Formats: sequence, structure tokens, C-alpha cells
Amino acid sequence: MKGNRMYVDIGTMLDEIFEAAKDFSEKMKELGPEFGEQFRRDGPGAGMGAGRSGGPWADMAQDENADYYPSYSYPPMNNYLTPERSLVFEFALAGFDEKDISLSFQGDYMVFAAKIGESGQGVEGVRYFKRRLKLKDVERQKYYVPADKFAQGEVKAVFRNGILKVVVPPKQEAASTEGIRIEIVTEPEEGQPGH
Repeated sequence: MKGNRMYVDIGTMLDEIFEAAKDFSEKMKELGPEFGEQFRRDGPGAGMGAGRSGGPWADMAQDENADYYPSYSYPPMNNYLTPERSLVFEFALAGFDEKDISLSFQGDYMVFAAKIGESGQGVEGVRYFKRRLKLKDVERQKYYVPADKFAQGEVKAVFRNGILKVVVPPKQEAASTEGIRIEIVTEPEEGQPGH
């Protein structure tokens, strides 16, 4: 080494930050849903001069870009509604094989899981200088797709270039020109015997 230069391993620092975030997430899950509800209601700045009631997450319910599946951060995904009202899920599954992906509907939920194959496993005894590509199994994840609004039987799933795109079309309501006929029944007035 020349002179008194100091070298910082940014990769290791980021690994430590990500591990700390993961540990924090696990601790929050251990505290239970009551704490999570209080945190969402009050926000992280509650009691510390957050500036507005409810903290920065108070408006999340009104935010059209809100993440409705925050606990599913792996694999990266998009979820949106098209102008035709089709519900679309896009999962980034680089390193996964199509045969190891499981997708099904159970009631009002689409259930998604994927197993990483042998080729996606890390190499033993290797010292990484930078490691951001950490492939892991995707455990059973459930996404709300109400059967009364979406045609689950007409779903299309395409796996191409490491992206799984699932499109669930809306249910088509048959336009009836006749409508529903309502039968009118005459009831006897009070005090008079029935027919």
C-alpha cells in the first residue's frame, strides 16, 4: 500500500446494512400485528415531532402507488390493473426454471411459489467480493384476486427472459336485454280470508 490510504469495502458495508434490515424485519414480525398496526397508525416519527398527525404513512391508503404487498419483497414484482381491467402480476425470476414455479388459485387468492434449482445454488468455499445476486426459494405467497371480479379460469401466464407475467382478465358480465322479470303477487288485505 502506498502512503496512508484507507480502503473501504462498500460491498461488505452494504451486506451488513441489508442483514441489519432483515434482522429488524424479523424482530418486527416477532412483536406481532398489534405493534405493526400501531406503527402504521402513528408512524416512525410519532412523539418526536413528525410534523403531522399519523407520520409519513398516514396517507398510504389514499396513495395509488402504495405497495399492497410490502412483506413480499422477493422476488421483485410489479402488480397493476390495465385500462381493460385485467389484473397483471410480473415476477422477476432470473435463475429459476419454469418447471420449478408453482401457480394456482385457491378461492379468492392466487398462490405463488418457486424453488431454485441446483444451478442457482451458491458455490461452497468461495469468498465473494460483491454479492447482490442471492437466489433463494420463494415460499408460498398469496395475492388477492377476487373470483367474483376476475375470470380465474382464463388466466394467462408467460415465462420469458426470466420474467413471469400473469394476466387475469376481468369477468365479463353478460348484457341481458330482457333483464330479470319480477313476479308480482296479490296478497289479501288484513282481516280478509286468503284464497
